[in-house]
Amino acid sequence: MPDHDRLAAAFDAERPRLTAVAYRMLGSHPDAEDAVQESWLRLTRRAAGSIDDLGAWLTTVVSRICIDTLRSRSGRPEVSIDRGVPEIVVMADEESPEDAALLADHVGSALLVVLETLRPDERLAFVLHDTFAIPFADIAQILDKSPDATKMLTSRARRKVQGAPRPEESTRSQRRVVDAFLAAARTGDFDGLLDVLDPDVTWRRVTTGGESVQIGADHVVDAARRGARSRVVAERVLVNGRPGILAWSRSGKPISVMACTVERGRMVEITSILDPAILAGVDLPDAPVSDR
Repeated sequence: MPDHDRLAAAFDAERPRLTAVAYRMLGSHPDAEDAVQESWLRLTRRAAGSIDDLGAWLTTVVSRICIDTLRSRSGRPEVSIDRGVPEIVVMADEESPEDAALLADHVGSALLVVLETLRPDERLAFVLHDTFAIPFADIAQILDKSPDATKMLTSRARRKVQGAPRPEESTRSQRRVVDAFLAAARTGDFDGLLDVLDPDVTWRRVTTGGESVQIGADHVVDAARRGARSRVVAERVLVNGRPGILAWSRSGKPISVMACTVERGRMVEITSILDPAILAGVDLPDAPVSDR
């Protein structure tokens, strides 16, 4: 195998972890992919034989790219192009160790909002140490600080993050609720739907016409009753690291993503993204082949 192919294979093996680091740092999937791609370009300009530990070298490079990006953000206002809709990251929910490593429970929208309040160096120290267990000595080299100063920085960031809301349910129990919702919707068991919906569930819908919010389980059940007559394929997925639902038409075209918030065994909030323009900008899993 040519040297370039071996280097590319080694880089691809590191890519999922690097993307996870960058996403936690930047809170944006496209920005994370850009950071990882930039690390590849820098790698190709570096003599491979001069790198003792490729994984550590790439982590350092991606971290420095991310911290530069965060610092540049602080110097200019950010303008949202999605009408305030939070960015969503959707992955197949296969309950594999790899998925757990990429999107752990605490990497949800709530934590990302809190991380935005940290200084770039605090964010990097917290993410690398508390999420990826990278030693303080290694983080100190990235930040050009002493290990003791890095420990203090991480501790300060941790105190800020501790106030972030945490899901009350484990991922496994959230999956059970989402699966029960799907099973009830597929079989037309509308009483079963009511069992997994909080009576005051907040249902936020984002469509081409804008955003609407409805309160109450009856609205969700009525929509499910209307949807039961359509030929839709729906499966559980991970939406921002937490169990949600992705629906496709029978032709395999994505038609909606549901981000679900579960508390005390019931869905208390649902955000349904139905705008085709938004869905087109998200990297979504393919529909199950057997259902097309």
